[in-house]
Amino acid sequence: MSQVEIAITKITYSNDLLFPLGIWLLSRIVIWIAMLIIAPNLPVPHYGVVPKFGWGIFDAWDSIHYRAIATSGYEFVNDGNRYNLAFFPLYPLVLRGLMGAGLPFQVAGTLVNNCAFLAALYILYLWSEKNYGKNAARWVCAVMAWCPMSMFGSMIYTEGFYLLFSTAALYAFDQKYYGWTALCGAMATATRPTGMALIPAFLLVCVKERRPLIAYVASFSTAIGVLVFSFYCVIHFGHPLAFIQAQRGWRPSLGFDWQGWINMLIQIAVGRTNWQYGGIKDPLHPILFCVFVGGGYRIWNFRKHFSSFRVVYGFYGIVAFLFIFASGDWINNLLNAVIFIGGGYMLWQLRTQLTLVTLTYGFCGIGLLLASGGTMSLSRLAYGIVPLGVALGVFLSHYPRRGYLILGLSGILLARVAVRFAQQLWVA
Repeated sequence: MSQVEIAITKITYSNDLLFPLGIWLLSRIVIWIAMLIIAPNLPVPHYGVVPKFGWGIFDAWDSIHYRAIATSGYEFVNDGNRYNLAFFPLYPLVLRGLMGAGLPFQVAGTLVNNCAFLAALYILYLWSEKNYGKNAARWVCAVMAWCPMSMFGSMIYTEGFYLLFSTAALYAFDQKYYGWTALCGAMATATRPTGMALIPAFLLVCVKERRPLIAYVASFSTAIGVLVFSFYCVIHFGHPLAFIQAQRGWRPSLGFDWQGWINMLIQIAVGRTNWQYGGIKDPLHPILFCVFVGGGYRIWNFRKHFSSFRVVYGFYGIVAFLFIFASGDWINNLLNAVIFIGGGYMLWQLRTQLTLVTLTYGFCGIGLLLASGGTMSLSRLAYGIVPLGVALGVFLSHYPRRGYLILGLSGILLARVAVRFAQQLWVA
């Protein structure tokens, strides 16, 4: 190999290493600007607050439960109320260790989640590049970084932490690194309930691909995280499944919540006010919905007759229209439906292109979410199932013009949900 070829290889390798960092940094800058600069200068929203500059802006909603676990431990009484035992232990345990070393909770929680999310993007890039090529790997990273729900990878939440361990476990299993599979999988099941979907996914792939005994051992070892948590529940609360009982305070019931799904879809079409009233009390929402659907359909259906400039700005105009007139609840419900249903559709469409473990874990994760009951935080939980993002990224790598449009719209929505979170309004 000539010196020129060696130099080009080094530059390419360097650019590959810089891409996940660059895409992470750009998307985080959008979030920080939205939360720290834009949100404090907006009018005080109804039920919201004016954000104050500082670490506390990343500390809201679920983060109060991680703070309570890290400082005081778990609380639970089986009376149907919302107790923090529903939150898995690894993330607050790490924060407790850092707090013992002198870091304040807000600093520790924010840094750990951000660094974990960046590390997850690097592993995702390497995994995707091995299976789908460099171009697809870049699109997969871009999709995960610019998705509106990626905002939670920068808050005091477990999104980045869980994505790191679940992606590492999938990558290790795909490459037959079974020691790392067991370790990272156990970390994932100790971080989020959706980590339990890794166990059947790995076992099904072992059977399908006739993997050796060590693969089965690694697959079962993935359950160590949740088993340790279960043992803790036996000691302190007298029941090995107390953490599942605690979920009942957060979700109406276990099993597929068909009523919740119907309510969510109806609210997307007619609005919360009309849904609660049982009739058309607020005619503006159905009109906005028709404008949104009709305008989007017209632009897409006649895109061949328009210039690319008009198509792009047409879609951006619709999003701006939503920002002005649509309620936050409507956008949250829309994101629930689009990320979950759209992600599942992409997974099915690309079933012949994805690796078997990617496909299997994706569908196992979807099944677990459907069986968990309720639609609360559905978009955020679906975002944590990394094969959904992998499927969309691989798809967009074949249609880059659509990809740039989707990433642009996602970036706008990312800024929107970041502003709402900073104002302590419900996002997901």
